[in-house]
Amino acid sequence: MLCRRRILTLESLDNRSNAREGPAVCCLIPTIKMTDTRKKPRLSHANRNSQTGVFIGSQTNTTGPDGSFVDGAILHIAMKNFLTYDYAVVRPGPNLNMIVGANGTGKSSIVCAICLGLAGKTSVLSRGDKVGHYVKHGCNKGSVEIELFKSGGNVVINREIHVENNQSVWMLNGKHCSQKTVEEEVKALHIQVSNLCQFLPQEKVGEFAKMSKIELLEATEKSVGPPEMYEYHCELKNFRTKEREMENVIKERNSYLEKSRQRNERNKHDVNRYYEKKRHLDVIELLEKKKPWVEYETTRKELEDVKKERDEAKRQLSTLKQAQVPLLTKLQSIEEQRKPIETQMKAKNAAIKEVSLSCKQKQDQLDRIHKEIEHIKQAFKMKQTEEEDQRKRISNAKLTIEDLKAELAKVANQPDLTPRINAVNTELKHIQVERAKVEGEKADLRREKDNLCAELRMLERKLSDMNNMMNAKEEKLRGRHKDTHTALQWLRQNRHLFSGNVHEPMMLVINMKDHRFAKYVETHISFHDLRAFVFQRKDDMEKFMIEVRDKMNLKVNSISAPDMSCSTQPPSRNIESLRCFGFFTFLREMFDAPDEVMSYLCQQYKVHDVPVGNEQTKAMIRTVIEEPYLKVLYTTDERYTVRRSLYSKRINTSNTAVHPSQYLSIAVDAEAKRQVEQQKKVTQMRLRDIDERLNAMQKEVSLLDRRDNELLSEKKNLLDLNGKKRQLQQKISTKQDRLRQMENSGIDLRKIQEETNEKIAAANSRKTSVVAALMAQMKLRAKLSMEKVYLALGSVGLLAEKTKLEKDCREGASGLRSTDQRCSRLEERKILLTEQCKGLMKRAKSICRMQPDDVLPQDLQTVSAIILFNSFWGKNVLAFGQLPDTLDELDAMLNEERSRAECFTGLSKTVVDEYKKREQEIKQLEQELNDKNAALTAFRQNISEAKERWLNPLKQLVEQINDKFSDFFCSMQCAGEVDLHFENEEEYDKYGICIRVKFHKSSQLHELTPFHQSGGERSVSTVLYLMALQELNRCPFRVVDEINQGMDPLNERRVFDIVVRTACKERTSQYFFITPKLLHNLEYAQDMTILCVHNGAHMVPPNQWDEKAFMRRCLRRKAQT
Repeated sequence: MLCRRRILTLESLDNRSNAREGPAVCCLIPTIKMTDTRKKPRLSHANRNSQTGVFIGSQTNTTGPDGSFVDGAILHIAMKNFLTYDYAVVRPGPNLNMIVGANGTGKSSIVCAICLGLAGKTSVLSRGDKVGHYVKHGCNKGSVEIELFKSGGNVVINREIHVENNQSVWMLNGKHCSQKTVEEEVKALHIQVSNLCQFLPQEKVGEFAKMSKIELLEATEKSVGPPEMYEYHCELKNFRTKEREMENVIKERNSYLEKSRQRNERNKHDVNRYYEKKRHLDVIELLEKKKPWVEYETTRKELEDVKKERDEAKRQLSTLKQAQVPLLTKLQSIEEQRKPIETQMKAKNAAIKEVSLSCKQKQDQLDRIHKEIEHIKQAFKMKQTEEEDQRKRISNAKLTIEDLKAELAKVANQPDLTPRINAVNTELKHIQVERAKVEGEKADLRREKDNLCAELRMLERKLSDMNNMMNAKEEKLRGRHKDTHTALQWLRQNRHLFSGNVHEPMMLVINMKDHRFAKYVETHISFHDLRAFVFQRKDDMEKFMIEVRDKMNLKVNSISAPDMSCSTQPPSRNIESLRCFGFFTFLREMFDAPDEVMSYLCQQYKVHDVPVGNEQTKAMIRTVIEEPYLKVLYTTDERYTVRRSLYSKRINTSNTAVHPSQYLSIAVDAEAKRQVEQQKKVTQMRLRDIDERLNAMQKEVSLLDRRDNELLSEKKNLLDLNGKKRQLQQKISTKQDRLRQMENSGIDLRKIQEETNEKIAAANSRKTSVVAALMAQMKLRAKLSMEKVYLALGSVGLLAEKTKLEKDCREGASGLRSTDQRCSRLEERKILLTEQCKGLMKRAKSICRMQPDDVLPQDLQTVSAIILFNSFWGKNVLAFGQLPDTLDELDAMLNEERSRAECFTGLSKTVVDEYKKREQEIKQLEQELNDKNAALTAFRQNISEAKERWLNPLKQLVEQINDKFSDFFCSMQCAGEVDLHFENEEEYDKYGICIRVKFHKSSQLHELTPFHQSGGERSVSTVLYLMALQELNRCPFRVVDEINQGMDPLNERRVFDIVVRTACKERTSQYFFITPKLLHNLEYAQDMTILCVHNGAHMVPPNQWDEKAFMRRCLRRKAQT
């Protein structure tokens, strides 16, 4: 195969090289298979005028032997003081440009120059947020110059970057301009450095697979679609938004119209009720006008009647006064006759009262004598009873003494009980000693039990605190990555499904020994691994991923531990040899983890070989980085990464800040937790042992108590038997003394009876004299009473006559008083009614709006006064003459009308006004809705036309991409397809491109996601999709940086063949493919350009480079081999 070659020489100075080593040079040379070397190569020369520091664009041919540059293709890139370069010029070819070089030589610097030189944002590169960061270290400014091919004349863009204020100076074709002008010129050439389908830097390779379907569609439209396709898409999305707004407006207006109609329909009934109520109110008003006149007329008639009744009462009063005089004269005569009789009756009453008092005194004296006799008899009976009781007590005392003497005789024959009592006392003392000893042991055990209970509570609190800390770590995991937390819950419920060890996410099983060091471990281990599940067996991991990723559709990470454990692998250097630099431990020693987790971390992150230092380490960092075997190290607040060149042995370092820990600072020492749990078990066992011993002692105490009670009972019985004889002797002596006293104190009943008879005879003698005096007084009282009766009979006759006369007088006086009172009431009533008449007249005139001296108008007295209610009803209201003439009828009618009016509640004039106003609004809304519906119909027609202009070409474009993409995958013995994805044809902002791939025959097509496919599979899918766009691409060039990282050799070779075939076809755009390596024996195309970037202290300076000599040496060396 014949290959056209390009040789590009670059002058570069690494910003990490020492000044004494001189400038570093990057040389780009071809690495090609050649079958014919006779064809003259097409060369691109670098500008050799590097001493002036000014970029001079060299004139190069823009047309190759079989093709030409397309508009917007890059002709040359010149960099000065940019990243790793002092000064360099790159002249790419029109087709495929392979930029090859080891890591750190400056390949990605060319990508950064393309992006920033074409007015791209720093966020596209993800290397630094400020443009000043891209200027070479130690320089105040740097510049990038890019020449773009254009049919009417090439475009040269120059950007000068100033570090001090992060500002840029732009020049377009040698003239100063603004950044916006450059952006417009770049856009006119269809260059889109922010589109991942056109410009894919190294830091964004992983983000391509993370693009959503919608983002991928928009990027594809911008990249390969016609210029108007993306505009049509945006226009359709805007149209759809406006359509939704119009639909919402129409919907709202329809809803408002319907509500207005419903409200008016409801209010129509209220309007009718309002007019009905107004008619009743008008009738009420007329009734209220007539009512005061009726009240006045009624009161005036009542006044006339009162006057007549008053005159009649005055006449009757005069007649009654004349009839009362004879009765009063006769009453006075009877009163004079009764006075002497009353005086005699009072004298008789006084005498009777005096005699009655004397009789009462004699009767009281007689009662006292009776009581005295009764008391004497009762005293004698008590003496008789007392004498009989004493005889019984003497008999009982003698019997008791005989019984006690018999019992004493029995007790005197029993043996001495003192030795047995002493033995019982001795045994009781022994039992007390034993019980005191047992109680002391029980008290010791209780104290020990209390201490163990306190210790157990403390251990339970410690375990609870440790479990709470684990829960806090789980809550943080759920807040940061909910899918992983869901998978964790599933694992805990289904752990029995796995045959090997399965560990929860690392952030949960890693326990820091000191939370201050958590920031180092968290900085060193990526979050993707911190949330990863660790498996001992690979088949368990595959089973887990099928369940949670494929079936549950969860985005989780999983890791298989190394087959051979690396957890105990020793470090390359002993920590003691590093203490002189301030290092005090390795990362592995800062935490505990299960063996499989630690093994993975030692293999993948070399935690056993990463030392951690202090401020002394930071102060000695220049010396530290020169130490061998140190690749990654930590100081107090920074992480240092050390790289050594395999060629020049030069050291390159990078440092990043160590951020505070977010997850691992919550540390739970697993060993401490295990020890606490063990202590808890031991404590619980000791508590159970103490409880058993306490129960045994309690049984022993119960036995001692039972024996103690038995001995106490026996002792009591013995003491009772020993003291019984003495007690019996004392009782016999006491009873005999008492018997003698009772016999000496006898009673003489005969003498007492004689004294009693004498006292009764004396009392009876006094009783006879008192009875005689009482009989004489009673006879005198009877005589006085008869005389009093005769006088009372004469007084009663006079009193009866007087009572009859007084009754007649009272009847006459009562009629006289009632007639007088009636006259007074009638007079008062006349005055009141007169005032009421005047007031009612005034009120009636006021209600009828009349002057005080006016009379009732004629129109209120005749039927001719008709008040029309409203033409709406067509009814009339009655006049005064047709209304009732009585108050009862008038009140009844008024109450009836008021009741009817009150039935119409919640009505007002505003209801009628609102009804009429809303009727007008409804008509306007109906007209407005008709206009809006017509406008919406026309707008939908425009949308349909715009959809046809956009969707049909888009479907054709996606079909073409799918054909290319499927062919590429078929050539790799895999399967892939691209289709247009949408859920609703009318939701244009939800359209997207869906990529589905299959790399294994046994699997199904799966959508390309950041989680389902491996890194190499995602890279293959990404590059093949970009190659599918290559022939359709309207962009002038495409940049792909290190896309082949992570591919296996077979896929990398297949992808390389596809890239070469596709990018080297005629009429394709320029293609930049950056890679750190190439496989051996690859097939190369004739139109590709390979730029090999080398870097080192011993490179040939650009002004000493000899292309011909270099080619001769290569051919000679090849011939020799």
